[in-house]
Amino acid sequence: METILPVNEVKVDRWQRSRQKAFKEVPDEGRTITYLGKKFHVYPDTFWPFLDSQPLVRNFRIQPGESVLDVGTGSGVIAIFSCYAQAGRVLALDINPAAIRSATHNAHEHGFDGIMEVRRSDLFEQVGDEQFDVITANLPFRNKAAHDVVARSQWDTAFQTNTRFFKEAGKHLKPGGRIYFAHANFGAVDEVKRLAVDAGYDIRLLASSVPGEAEERQFYAYLIERAKPR
Repeated sequence: METILPVNEVKVDRWQRSRQKAFKEVPDEGRTITYLGKKFHVYPDTFWPFLDSQPLVRNFRIQPGESVLDVGTGSGVIAIFSCYAQAGRVLALDINPAAIRSATHNAHEHGFDGIMEVRRSDLFEQVGDEQFDVITANLPFRNKAAHDVVARSQWDTAFQTNTRFFKEAGKHLKPGGRIYFAHANFGAVDEVKRLAVDAGYDIRLLASSVPGEAEERQFYAYLIERAKPR
């Protein structure tokens, strides 16, 4: 079980606002970020590769040839590491046009044009009826009003995005498929667990960031699967 450390909301607000400001101040030509030993390029208004997704990327398991749907791809890091894990097809989605630009660039730079497709979509709207072996998601952690598309990468107004995700994900998950889901101790952890259970899933902690890695902020990866009949 994850240890939920006490969170100073004022400090978290200040930190997240400073990051949103930094995302917006990236020069037009972009900026290169090193993440788990690999280079990723981000254009202005794109969420940077960060510690938040590392428990997921370090611990998820993709079998060779499996199909992966990455929701809220940002710069494309989870999708690209799925390609490195030998996924047969990866579809990366984001509502933010800047993220689409960044993820498309990174897919090309890492040599995965033939495996990874990047598509602008509000959650699953542009997926059609396609189903996947694996769904990965790094959605905004906090139930807090977001005033623009950059803030939406960290804040989820009335928790609408997370709520829709759990209502709609099952349509795009193959029988026996699984979801890898990123979250944090300063987010709405209990609400995410409730949404998962209410939608008919079992949810368990897969991994967490190393204590001290980000001060009092801790990041989690959850494995979510359809609940088995009791």
